[in-house]
Amino acid sequence: MQVPQGKITTIIGPNGCGKSTVLKAVGRILKPKNGVVYLNGKDIRHLTTREVAKKMAILPQSPQAPAGLTVGELVAYGRFPYQRGLGKLTLEDQKIIAWALAATRLTELETTAVDTLSGGQRQRVWIAMALAQQTDLILLDEPTTYLDLSYQLEVLELLYRLNREQGCTIVMVLHDLNLAARFADYMVAIRCGSIVRHGSPEEVMTAEVLRDTFRIDARIITEPRTGRPTCISYDLIKDNIPI
Repeated sequence: MQVPQGKITTIIGPNGCGKSTVLKAVGRILKPKNGVVYLNGKDIRHLTTREVAKKMAILPQSPQAPAGLTVGELVAYGRFPYQRGLGKLTLEDQKIIAWALAATRLTELETTAVDTLSGGQRQRVWIAMALAQQTDLILLDEPTTYLDLSYQLEVLELLYRLNREQGCTIVMVLHDLNLAARFADYMVAIRCGSIVRHGSPEEVMTAEVLRDTFRIDARIITEPRTGRPTCISYDLIKDNIPI
């Protein structure tokens, strides 16, 4: 699998198929038993942790911040890979943190405790921390989990805007197929640890691919507002083929 540079990639598939495992392997949280992960053409195993952190940020499912930590303090952790000596923030660090807060529209909440924020706001704080790392690649494992409809759109529209305006390469695991197709330039469907199909949303969001990936009989249309393929209904395929 190759992640297109400067694009948004979404990974879809049933529970337990390996979506998060792929993301963790790419992010060097897990060591692959076979194969190699290349980051900008270099074997990621031969890069130091600090080098990886300067090139790639990863946000796991439902990250937790220590109680009482403020928005500004959490975002400042994104500058850790660049700090030396006593780890004090430089003027350049402070400028980048201010930029990350502004880009995620969190400037007014800089001194607010993270644990008092709404779910959507907390996700924006974690994204701001990733931005403060100033990496070209951001990996997100189910960034819309536990969020209501409006907050899901808020987070995904933020990522879309960052991709278009800042050129960040973004890879996300998403459960909602319609959101995955709506915001992605490139999609990867996985089942039982193997890639079923990869390509544009139009190539992946088809009845055939969803049948092979999720064992469902889906009806797909082109949604007139977004122009993207959308699953409007589906039924289970009742057979003995394991998911």
